[in-house]
Amino acid sequence: MRRLRPCLRDSSRRLRAFSSAAAHDLPADDCVRFEDVVRAHHRIRSGIVRTECRPSYHLSNMTGCSIHLKKEQSQVTGSFKERGARNAIMSLSEEQRRRGVIAASAGNHALALAWHGSQLGVPVTVVMPTVAPMTKVQNCRLFGANIIIHGGHIGEAKDYALQDPALQGLTYINGYDDVEVIAGTGTLGIEMLEQVPDCEVLVVPIGGGGLIAGIALAAKTLNPAVQVVGVEPRRCASYTAALRAGHPVTAEVLPTLADGLAVPQVGPHAFAVARRWVDEVVRVDEKDVALAVLRLVEGQKMVVEGGGATGLAALLPGGPLDRPDLKGKRVVVPLCGGNIDVNVLGRVIERGLAADGRLVRLTLRVSDRPGGIAELTGVLAAAGASVKDIFHERAWLHTSVDQVTIKAVLETLGPEHNAAIMRSLADSFPAAVDTMRLEGTWTEDGASNLSGRAAAVG
Repeated sequence: MRRLRPCLRDSSRRLRAFSSAAAHDLPADDCVRFEDVVRAHHRIRSGIVRTECRPSYHLSNMTGCSIHLKKEQSQVTGSFKERGARNAIMSLSEEQRRRGVIAASAGNHALALAWHGSQLGVPVTVVMPTVAPMTKVQNCRLFGANIIIHGGHIGEAKDYALQDPALQGLTYINGYDDVEVIAGTGTLGIEMLEQVPDCEVLVVPIGGGGLIAGIALAAKTLNPAVQVVGVEPRRCASYTAALRAGHPVTAEVLPTLADGLAVPQVGPHAFAVARRWVDEVVRVDEKDVALAVLRLVEGQKMVVEGGGATGLAALLPGGPLDRPDLKGKRVVVPLCGGNIDVNVLGRVIERGLAADGRLVRLTLRVSDRPGGIAELTGVLAAAGASVKDIFHERAWLHTSVDQVTIKAVLETLGPEHNAAIMRSLADSFPAAVDTMRLEGTWTEDGASNLSGRAAAVG
């Protein structure tokens, strides 16, 4: 018989509320135990893909670590969320399974619950906010879930799921703070250590905290020497905020490329477990996430969403884990999701190219007479730059009427190539040196903004 603990679902359908954790009354840090993870590992393995965990030569060479990638984006619904969803459903009583389950989700948890509910014959209802991507809404419907669109964000969707009288007979499954969900995600930690037994460091993304709680519990129980490092987006650092406060608090949430990790408040059960087992937490910027997505597309031929690539983002050159103490170590990084809309992928790749210094913006004054722009494009072509976009401005130029300001977006090979382009432009347009600029985002300190005067002097 399944053992019950106070932190599990009560006799109705709700988890213990995780508002401000009821005056900071956190669950015990053993509310999820290793035996729960082992039970989940055996319970779900017939319905879960045992994903590959392969070394990456290119990323290892780039970071100075021995990088292994755990490819959770190859699950049926494209994310690690299947592990927790299946385990939570399978842990229910027969009566709860007959009545069905409900969740509020805008993405991966909804897909995972819908898929495994259909596989296990359990009715699934998902409340999705109006901002949920239509492709994910449609896929949930294809899996047979009952979809309710309600609320402008996930918080309003969750309130509706918990409070609407018509839904009171259903069991609510939290996507990151249900203890059976946490135990299910812990199976990922078991697999990673089985596949890379001499692993020294695990670098894990953090959103609501359930993933890193389960992985850290399992991995450090099996090998106390392994280091577990969490990574969260700087624009939604809810776990860091919880560490500072000593309990889950609501953090500021700003739009982020790692939208799957944009949870304003970590779950109390996940936080209690993670705080015990996780060694360190770092934060990454948007350009780090964009670069990680780009590196995976280009070098690994993998499409991974921003949240799924956040662990790798911290390890890339210039990231917070680009440190001497990690060089040469064997590092495993779970790529925890690949559900990214095509149009969003295009924008993320462009931002990654900009962060890599391979997509830059040129501003330059040239003659407004016939042949002025042709001369500029000829110089750019000779320097090996590809013009992606170009336009000119006359109205805001208050000097000579025979000049025009050209603004062009260029595709280049990177920072060294950019400097060479600026030298060519300075040689060809000496009168415009003082107004010439090449702007990008590939450095933090503004050195990416190359001026024509610096190029001429250099």
